[in-house]
Amino acid sequence: MQRISVGLFGGSFNPPHVGHVLSAAYALSTGLVERVVAVPVYAHALGKSLAPFAERLGMARLAFEWLPGVEVSDIEQSLGSPSRTLETVRALLARHPEWQLRLLVGSDILGELHQWHAFREIERLAPPLVLPRAGAPEPGRAERSTRLLPEVSSTEVRALLGEWASGSAGAATELQSLVPSAVLSFIRQHGLYGVPAAPGAAQ
Repeated sequence: MQRISVGLFGGSFNPPHVGHVLSAAYALSTGLVERVVAVPVYAHALGKSLAPFAERLGMARLAFEWLPGVEVSDIEQSLGSPSRTLETVRALLARHPEWQLRLLVGSDILGELHQWHAFREIERLAPPLVLPRAGAPEPGRAERSTRLLPEVSSTEVRALLGEWASGSAGAATELQSLVPSAVLSFIRQHGLYGVPAAPGAAQ
């Protein structure tokens, strides 16, 4: 059986932003993996409040749809709550025995991985591939100012969405550089994160 190198890119995607898209593009373009499967979390293990799963799944599909080699999976919806990376890894490998999974993680969370549920087993089944993030050095290298993915987070994006909802033109402009245009349109159409729904949008 021919093995395929696939990067598992999990996240809340609440909402997805350009950093997510560029992370997948980086992994593919540098040959770290042949394909990427992006997996929105169904229910956060730490109980964080998230936009509804169906809407985060829809936004993720819009964010990645233009990028060949990326699939957005709804697999965690069928795995129960809370969502655990180990269960996701096992389920993906059961469905796709030809996949050689690698867990895509940002260098900014390297210090947290030991806190994950059964991380040693995750590491055995899907050895991590570390993506360089701004403000966090790559393993074994000094921090660099180049070849880093942008410093942007969904938390920052949600704050800007709140400012946009309050009428801030500056926030609207900044969001255009941080969030894929299709995702911004989806947020407006569905009235997510406090942003007023566009007139005539389906609810």
